[in-house]
Amino acid sequence: MAHLVTHGTDRWVDIRRSRLRDTLPARHDLAVRTGCVGVEFDDNAVDRSSSDQTERCVRRSMALPYCRGVTELDAIQRTARPATVASLVGDLRSIGLTDGMTVMVHSSLSALGFVVGGAQSVVEALTKTVGPRGTVMMPTHSGGLSDPSSWSNPPVPEHWWEVLRAEMPAFDPHLTPTRMMGAVVDCFRHLDGTKRSAHPTVSASARGPNAAFLVEGHELSHGLGESSPQARLYDLDGSILLLGVTHANNTSLHLAEYRSAVPHADEVTCSSPIEVNGERQWVSYLNLDDDDSDFERLGDDFARADGEVVGSVGAGTGRLMSSRQVVDYAVGWMRSNR
Repeated sequence: MAHLVTHGTDRWVDIRRSRLRDTLPARHDLAVRTGCVGVEFDDNAVDRSSSDQTERCVRRSMALPYCRGVTELDAIQRTARPATVASLVGDLRSIGLTDGMTVMVHSSLSALGFVVGGAQSVVEALTKTVGPRGTVMMPTHSGGLSDPSSWSNPPVPEHWWEVLRAEMPAFDPHLTPTRMMGAVVDCFRHLDGTKRSAHPTVSASARGPNAAFLVEGHELSHGLGESSPQARLYDLDGSILLLGVTHANNTSLHLAEYRSAVPHADEVTCSSPIEVNGERQWVSYLNLDDDDSDFERLGDDFARADGEVVGSVGAGTGRLMSSRQVVDYAVGWMRSNR
């Protein structure tokens, strides 16, 4: 059966044409006619009601979303002039990204309109803007490396679980694909000199002088907490760039969740296949039962407090901010609003 090959946002997934047809009949016809290049994730459609702890570990990773087709025709029609590497570099510099900076980038290719060269041009623009003295980091999550009993929307048949557990490959930082991270991330992680952290579900990849410091020592438990690349970015007083996305995609806000010590926050037990002493093993570990449902509202308040520089990047919007400033703000915000 044919597939739609997707790209362009942290929240995009591969889906079968038949499922798109079932979900959005009109959009299916448009996608077939025009060549759909992506299916955008809608957080509002994800089932967050389950009380099962393991399911909550992967609810964002494994959920089949409500979909909105994004075609090349859409990108062309809303783009006055195609973006290029040179124009993107100019746009990035105009919002404050400069030579030598260390920056974590969350991106949506589709939000930038028509880009000559697609994801490759965005990656080249980012690396050229920070230069050889700068470091670029991106989330390279792979939430599919999780127990199949927790998968939902759609679930897999229970009689599959045994074979999935037995045959699912162990996490390999060089080989394991990302899930729902988008074309920019997928392109970036293949760039020579890129290093990836060792977490099976919430890894990050970085390239530049600070790459090793950012990604080494990423522990299994509490993967978005104090051992995370996001925490090391905070230590360096690095920057965060939201490229065509909102704070709903800002993974550093999960670090703020750990630091805010919100009273109702619970821990959940997760499991993944990893390599231990040369052998593949399923291991269990703890994570915060995180909640990103208010991240966008938090980000809006942060922006109103003049916490970020906002400007046009291609046909989309770029938001540049200090990691320390947004995490510290978020800690206080969560203590007051949760």
